[in-house]
Amino acid sequence: MIRTQISLFEAEYELAKRESSRQGISLAEFFRRALRLALPKKPPEEKPWMRYAGFVESGDPHSSQHIDDVVYGQKY
Repeated sequence: MIRTQISLFEAEYELAKRESSRQGISLAEFFRRALRLALPKKPPEEKPWMRYAGFVESGDPHSSQHIDDVVYGQKY
Protein backbone atom coordinates (compact mmCIF):
# COMPACT_ATOMS: atom_id res chain seq x y z
CA MET A 1 0.00 0.00 0.00
CA ILE A 2 1.08 3.56 -0.67
CA ARG A 3 0.53 6.18 1.97
CA THR A 4 -0.77 9.57 0.83
CA GLN A 5 -2.00 12.80 2.36
CA ILE A 6 -5.04 14.88 1.40
CA SER A 7 -6.49 18.20 2.55
CA LEU A 8 -10.15 18.45 3.49
CA PHE A 9 -12.40 21.20 4.68
CA GLU A 10 -13.27 20.72 8.34
CA ALA A 11 -16.93 19.99 7.55
CA GLU A 12 -15.93 17.28 5.02
CA TYR A 13 -13.57 15.72 7.52
CA GLU A 14 -16.19 15.65 10.27
CA LEU A 15 -18.84 14.14 7.95
CA ALA A 16 -16.42 11.47 6.71
CA LYS A 17 -15.28 10.69 10.25
CA ARG A 18 -18.89 10.38 11.45
CA GLU A 19 -19.88 8.15 8.51
CA SER A 20 -16.86 5.89 8.85
CA SER A 21 -17.67 5.48 12.54
CA ARG A 22 -21.30 4.71 11.72
CA GLN A 23 -20.14 2.01 9.28
CA GLY A 24 -17.67 0.63 11.82
CA ILE A 25 -14.63 1.15 9.60
CA SER A 26 -11.54 3.31 9.81
CA LEU A 27 -11.43 6.70 8.16
CA ALA A 28 -8.73 5.39 5.80
CA GLU A 29 -10.93 2.45 4.75
CA PHE A 30 -13.85 4.82 4.24
CA PHE A 31 -11.77 6.90 1.82
CA ARG A 32 -10.44 3.79 0.03
CA ARG A 33 -14.01 2.57 -0.55
CA ALA A 34 -15.18 5.99 -1.72
CA LEU A 35 -12.25 6.20 -4.13
CA ARG A 36 -12.98 2.72 -5.52
CA LEU A 37 -16.55 3.82 -6.27
CA ALA A 38 -15.29 6.91 -8.12
CA LEU A 39 -12.67 5.11 -10.23
CA PRO A 40 -13.50 3.24 -13.44
CA LYS A 41 -13.55 -0.54 -13.11
CA LYS A 42 -11.14 -1.01 -16.04
CA PRO A 43 -8.86 1.40 -17.85
CA PRO A 44 -11.02 3.46 -20.26
CA GLU A 45 -8.87 2.62 -23.30
CA GLU A 46 -9.83 -1.07 -23.20
CA LYS A 47 -13.52 -0.82 -24.17
CA PRO A 48 -14.80 2.76 -24.01
CA TRP A 49 -18.10 1.79 -25.65
CA MET A 50 -18.94 -0.40 -22.62
CA ARG A 51 -19.77 2.68 -20.54
CA TYR A 52 -22.98 2.90 -22.59
CA ALA A 53 -24.02 -0.71 -21.96
CA GLY A 54 -27.44 -0.84 -20.36
CA PHE A 55 -28.46 2.71 -21.34
CA VAL A 56 -31.17 1.58 -23.75
CA GLU A 57 -34.33 0.69 -21.89
CA SER A 58 -37.29 -0.21 -24.05
CA GLY A 59 -39.57 -1.88 -21.52
CA ASP A 60 -39.76 -4.85 -23.89
CA PRO A 61 -38.52 -8.03 -22.16
CA HIS A 62 -37.74 -9.51 -25.61
CA SER A 63 -35.77 -6.50 -26.90
CA SER A 64 -32.57 -8.53 -27.23
CA GLN A 65 -34.29 -10.56 -29.94
CA HIS A 66 -34.76 -7.48 -32.12
CA ILE A 67 -32.02 -5.13 -30.93
CA ASP A 68 -31.80 -3.21 -34.23
CA ASP A 69 -35.40 -2.04 -33.76
CA VAL A 70 -34.56 -0.91 -30.23
CA VAL A 71 -31.38 0.94 -31.23
CA TYR A 72 -32.39 2.37 -34.60
CA GLY A 73 -36.17 2.45 -34.27
CA GLN A 74 -38.77 0.28 -35.94
CA LYS A 75 -39.03 0.36 -39.70
CA TYR A 76 -42.43 1.37 -41.00
